[in-house]
Amino acid sequence: MKVNQKQEQSAGEEHLEKLRHSASHIMAEVVQSMFPGARFGIGPTIENGFYYDFDLPRPLTPEDLPVIEAKMREIVKADVPFVRQEMTKEEARKLFASQPYKLELIDDIPDEKVSIYRQGSFVDLCRGPHVDSSGAISAFKLVSIAGAYWRGDEHRPMLQRIYGVAFESQTELEEHLKKLEEAAKRDHRKLGKELDLFSIHDEVGPGLVHWHPKGAAIRCAIEDFWKDEHFKRGYELVYTPHIARVDLWKTSGHWEFYREHLYSPMEVEGQEYIVKPMNCAFHIMMYKTHLHSYRDLPVRFAELGTVYRYELSGVLHGLSRVRGFTQDDAHIFCSFEQLESEVEGVLKLALFMIDTFGFTNYKIMLSTRPEKAAGALEIWDKATEILRRAMEHLHIDFSVDPGEGVFYGPKIDIKFEDAVGRAWQGPTIQVDFNLPQRFNVTYVGEDGQEHLVAMVHRTVLGSMERFLASIIEHYGGAFPVWLAPVQVAIIPVADRHLEYARKLEAGLRQERVRVAVDARSERMNLKIRQAQLDKVPYMLVIGDKEAASSEVSVRLRTGEQLPAQPFDTFKGKLGKVIMDRSKDLRL
Repeated sequence: MKVNQKQEQSAGEEHLEKLRHSASHIMAEVVQSMFPGARFGIGPTIENGFYYDFDLPRPLTPEDLPVIEAKMREIVKADVPFVRQEMTKEEARKLFASQPYKLELIDDIPDEKVSIYRQGSFVDLCRGPHVDSSGAISAFKLVSIAGAYWRGDEHRPMLQRIYGVAFESQTELEEHLKKLEEAAKRDHRKLGKELDLFSIHDEVGPGLVHWHPKGAAIRCAIEDFWKDEHFKRGYELVYTPHIARVDLWKTSGHWEFYREHLYSPMEVEGQEYIVKPMNCAFHIMMYKTHLHSYRDLPVRFAELGTVYRYELSGVLHGLSRVRGFTQDDAHIFCSFEQLESEVEGVLKLALFMIDTFGFTNYKIMLSTRPEKAAGALEIWDKATEILRRAMEHLHIDFSVDPGEGVFYGPKIDIKFEDAVGRAWQGPTIQVDFNLPQRFNVTYVGEDGQEHLVAMVHRTVLGSMERFLASIIEHYGGAFPVWLAPVQVAIIPVADRHLEYARKLEAGLRQERVRVAVDARSERMNLKIRQAQLDKVPYMLVIGDKEAASSEVSVRLRTGEQLPAQPFDTFKGKLGKVIMDRSKDLRL
C-alpha cells in the first residue's frame, strides 16, 4: 500500500511538473505575439510555478500581466497540442538563427541531436516533457516581474523575468494565492519600515543593514539568549578581526573555491588584505596559539562574527540576502572519537533554539560531496557517515541532498517553516577534515603523538539578518513579549499623569523591561491606536484613578482589557512571562 501511495505521489508530482513547464511555454507564446522581436532565455519550473526570461524592446509593467494572462487563457481554451520533434544541432541553429540565447544553449548541449516543442505558432528548444495539450492547464496566475542576468552572470545582459504559479485545481491555486497575500502583509521589508526596525541606504551601499533602536533591541534579546545557552554548553566566546591577508584565505581554500563571493583585495603596506568572508580561519589561528592535549578537547569557540560576501545586486533582498551579515558562528575542535557526540550536541542545541523561537515545522537535510570539493573521497565518506549516525541516534528524520555540501565537507542543513509555510535556511552543521590538514591543526594524544583534530563548523540560527527576517515574517511583527522591541507602552491620559507614568517607567527599567512613555499631547485613543500599530504587547493607561491607587489598567495589543491591578503585581507577572519566553500575552 505504501509503495502504491509513493508511486501515485510521484506520478502526481511529475504531472504537475509537466503542467507548470507547459504553462511557461504558453506564456512565452503570448509574449512572442505581443513582441515579435522578442529574444527568449529559459522557462523552467520552480516550486509552485514557473518563470520565463525575455529580452524585450521595452520594460514590462504590472499592467502587462493581466493582458498576457488573458491571452494565455485563450490558448488554453483552444486546447492546442504540444508536439515534440528531434533534429540535428545544425538544423536547430538554423531554426533559432534569430535567438542568440537559444544558440548558446544549443552549443552547450553535448548530444548530437536536440529536441524542440511546438504549440501553435510557438517553437522552443526544450527537453520536455509537456502535457498533451494546452487544455490540461487551467489553474494558473501570473504574479510578478523581476530582472535576472542571463545565466546569473552580472556581466551578461539583464533579462526580464515573468513569474507564474500553477496548480492542478482552482482550489489549490486560490489557497496558494491567499498564502501569497498573507506573505505580502508579513514581508519583513514592509514591516521593518512600518515598525522602524532597520534600513538600507543606497548612499552607503546595497545589502548593508542599519539596525535602528527597535531592531537592535530584538537582536540584542536574541544575542543575550544565544550567549547564555552557549555558556551553559561549554562554549567560549571570542572576537576576531574584520580583515586579513589574502594568503590566509589561500591556505584555507576559500580563495580557490569561493573566489566569486570574496571582495577584491586592498593593499596595506605592500600586503594584500580582504574583508573576511568567514570566521573559521581566525578561530584556527587562536586554537594554534597553544599546544593542546587530548585532555583539553573538545575546544568550542563561539562568535557573533560579522562577515562580508560579494552578492550581485539583483539577488539582494532586505535582510534575507545581504552583503554584510553576522553569523552565530562556532567551531569545535575535537578528536575523531568525540566527533559524533559533538554533532549530536549541536543538533540538540539547534532544535532547542528553533523550538524556543516558535518554529514547529522544519526539514533536515544531509548534504553530500559537491562536484568541486577538497579532500579524499574516503574522508568525505567517513564524515558523511558520522553525520548520518548522529541523526539516526537521535531518531531524527532527514533526507539526503546530493552534491550540496560545502567544498571542505558534508553538512546537515535545517530549514524551518514560518507561519505561512515558507522555508528559511537555519542551522547548519559541517564536519571538516580539510582545514585541519591545510593549517596543521593538531592535539597531543594519549600516545604522546600529534594527531589532526576533527573540526565542526556550525550555526544554530544562521545569520542574524536572515534569522531576524524569518522572525519578523513568522510573527507578522507581533513578537512574543521577550522579543518585542517595546514590551510596555505607558499612556498617560493627561499631562498631570505624566509624573506617575515616569515613575512606572523607572520601575520597569530597573527590571530590564523595554518600556516607552507616550508623552505626546494627543488624545488617549490615538495613543492606544499607535501602540497597537506598533504591536506593543502591553499598554498601561494611566489616569486619575490609577495614579491615586498605585494601580495600572492593562490593555493587550489584541484589544483585550485586563482588570486593574497593583503595579507591583503587574511587574511580577510580566517578569515571569519574559523569563519563560512565553508566546501567550495573558498574565
